[in-house]
Amino acid sequence: MKIKFFYIIFFVLLSIQNILSQENEELKVITEEVPVKKKKRERKIRPYEPLAPARAAFYSAVLPGLGQAYTKKYWKIPIVYAALGTGIYFYIDNNNKYNRFRDIYKRRLAGFTDDEFPNITNDQLISLQERFRRDKELSLLITVGVYLLNIVDANVTAHLLQYNVTEDLSFKPKINFNEFNAKPNYGVSLNYSF
Repeated sequence: MKIKFFYIIFFVLLSIQNILSQENEELKVITEEVPVKKKKRERKIRPYEPLAPARAAFYSAVLPGLGQAYTKKYWKIPIVYAALGTGIYFYIDNNNKYNRFRDIYKRRLAGFTDDEFPNITNDQLISLQERFRRDKELSLLITVGVYLLNIVDANVTAHLLQYNVTEDLSFKPKINFNEFNAKPNYGVSLNYSF
């Protein structure tokens, strides 16, 4: 029972994708009863601009999120800044902890007593320093990766905006009922019309 419900929900969600990918046609009111041939609707096609992806990538490299604004994907800008901010936050936090334990270790080597962590040995302090140094470097690497991903995202989005996506290519999930036992047969059809 649960599996059938899962399949029904799955195909309903797939059919929503099909509905949202199609364009709305304008409603035409026919005043005469003369049969009218269906004309293909002319679409506004933007001219191909070969430098748009490079420009978007450059803008995103100069200021993260600017390439997303250039491609008019404004909803991605907060995601870019949240990801970069998170990476920078963890880098600063791990750097502060690394410096703190390094300073405590240096003070112990100089002969001062430590009131902050009296139960931690010198070997444990060295281990903590190595851990926070490794975490600091990992945070920096992830932040640089997010920055590069921001540039790649702007470039790919600008490339994809150049394509003309029409309703000729559609993805339609189907549910057919078996004639012999009345159980549903699930399937997917991919239609491409020239």
